[in-house]
This record gives sequence, structure tokens and C-alpha cells, in this order.
Amino acid sequence: MQFSERKNTTRWIIIFASFLIISLILWNTYTFFQIFKNEERLKMNLWAKAQKTLINAGENTDVELPLQIFSNNTSIPIILTENDSIINTVNIDDAIVKNKPKANAFLDDLKNENEPIVIEYVPGKFQKLYYGNSALLNKLKYYPIALLLIIVLFGGLVYNFYRSTKMATQNKLWAGMAKETAHQIGTPLSSLIGWVELLKSENVDESTTFEIEKDIERLQTITDRFSKIGSEPKLENKDIVKETLQSYDYLQSRFSKQIEFSFKAPKSPIMVSLNPTLHSWTIENLVKNAIDAMKGRGKLALEIEQEGNTVNINIIDSGGGIQKKQFKTIFEPGFTTKKRGWGLGLSLTKRIVEEYHKGTIKVLNSEIGKGTTMQVSFKKSNLV
Repeated sequence: MQFSERKNTTRWIIIFASFLIISLILWNTYTFFQIFKNEERLKMNLWAKAQKTLINAGENTDVELPLQIFSNNTSIPIILTENDSIINTVNIDDAIVKNKPKANAFLDDLKNENEPIVIEYVPGKFQKLYYGNSALLNKLKYYPIALLLIIVLFGGLVYNFYRSTKMATQNKLWAGMAKETAHQIGTPLSSLIGWVELLKSENVDESTTFEIEKDIERLQTITDRFSKIGSEPKLENKDIVKETLQSYDYLQSRFSKQIEFSFKAPKSPIMVSLNPTLHSWTIENLVKNAIDAMKGRGKLALEIEQEGNTVNINIIDSGGGIQKKQFKTIFEPGFTTKKRGWGLGLSLTKRIVEEYHKGTIKVLNSEIGKGTTMQVSFKKSNLV
């Protein structure tokens, strides 16, 4: 327990430190942006003074410095106006300058970026200098967005890695528990088989030994199921209609008459590559789950249908239904609505269908108070 708490504390410290580092990077980026923006404002003030000097220059005025200031500006776009008319442009594409609507639109953009610098070159006469951000400043402006995207992508990768590792650990644990369960059941099962043979030799009523043998056969099926979890099961080319019907009939004979069962499927065989033992477990889990949802009373239908190269098995119940937000979470390990449930049934079913049989399983539709339709889909086999 202490180890778990320490681990959680460490995780939160790392998360907090990461957010702190991100905040510092963003703050420093913003600070640099403001510094560069102020420096560009100073450059534009010098440019405005140089412009004023050139306008008022006489024969003896030294214009070398103003001209040098003009030539040094190679990145900041400038539009100079007088009486709302554009009289000069710097660092702006000719295609924009020669197109009046585009030039006016560009001017509007500059007005939104920075406050203009007013040049009073003679008393009562003014020019306005509009300027935009340099390419470097624009890159710096979008840098935090790019940084955040990188962080989000990195966080997603870490989360997926953590989740995959956690799921792999859970899968190993379930596989180990399943194999251990199969091993533990195997010992008393062998003993029961011996006892049945002894009862037969003692001429015990055949109906009694027959029923015991059916239960032993059932235990052997359960043991076989658990032994296949965690290992690659052998798939066989089987008629899915026949295999599903066998499991369905077995369950129908063992549940209350208050459940109204119905079965609908094509009369011709549909061949699918599957493991009969694990497929029967899939049907059993879904049927039992549907009966639990109906609290042991209602209508339960199983329908098999073909859609091109796909075979769908629909299990339809008249239970309480599932909320839409739980359509995916019901397949997660540990999720259950039962007071005594472990939340492993549908999780194992999903693994059997998707990992072992390369099929899909989903909640096709559900309505609160009216029932749910679960759908399992497989690809038809090319073998006949």
C-alpha cells in the first residue's frame, strides 16, 4: 500500500514539474516576444525620424545616416500614408502594392498589428507610418502553439505507452490466473472421473451417473476454456450457425422458463475460422449477461445474419439498457454494474472475439428501459 501511494506521489510530482517547466517556457517566450516587439518599435521610430530628416533635407544636410537606416530594414513591412493615401511601401510584395484592394487590405492588417507612428514633418502636416511584425517575430509568436502541440503529442505517446504497458500486465495476470484455475480444477476433476467409474461398477442407477457425467463434461469444457487463455488457440473451419446453436440450446435448457428464447439463422451452413470452445464461451457470456440485465425475466433473441463477407451474431434482450456513454467502457476490465461482479466477462469476451478470432464486438444499439442489442461480427472463411 505504501509503495502504491509513493508511486502515485511521484507521478503527481512529475506532472507538476512538467507543467511548471511548460509554464516557464511559455512565459520566457512571451517575454522574448515583447522585448523583440519593443526593439522593432524603436527601429520604426528611428525610421520615422530618418523619413522626417529626408523630407526636410537641404543642400547641406547629411543624409547618409537616414539612408543607412532605410537600407538596414530588410524584414519589417512598412506602409507610409498621408491624408489616408499610400505614398510609400517597404518590404511588401509588388503584387500587393500594384493591386489597390490588396494594398488597402494589407494596410488594415498592419493597423491591427501595431499602433502607427505619426510623423509631423512640418507644422500641421502629418504622415503615418504603419508597420507589421517581422518574419522572426511572427515565428516567435507561433512558437508556443507549436510547442504546446509537441507537448500534447508527446503526452499522448506517453499515455498510450503507459496504457499499453498496463494492459499487457493485466493480460499476463489474467492469463496466469486462467491457467492456474484450469490446473486447480483439473485435479479434483480427474478424481471425479474415477469416482464415476467406481459408481458404474457398483451398478448405481444410470440416470444418476449420466447426470454426473454431464456435469463432469461441463467442468472439462470450462477447464479447456481457461487453459486456452494466454496462448494461441487452434482455429478450425466450422459452421458458425451449428456451433452457436449448440451453445444457445445448452443455455436455454438451463435457465428459467420466464425467459422467452428465440433463435433465427440461415438454414445453410456459414463457415468461419473459429475455436469451438472459446466461441461457446463468447455466446455463453453474452447470453448470461443479457439474462442478468433482464433480472431473469424477459425476451432474449439470437439472430445470425450475413452481410457480404461478414457474419453478424446479434444478441437482443429486453433488459434495462445501457447508457450511450458506457458503450465502450463496459468492455474495460473491472467495469461492472453488478453488486458481486468482477467486471471480467465482457472484457474476456472482447479478447476472445478480437484477438483470437480477429472479429469485432460492440453495442449495436441500446435504449434505457427497453433493452440492448450486442453484435459480434466475423469474417467468413474462404475454405469450404
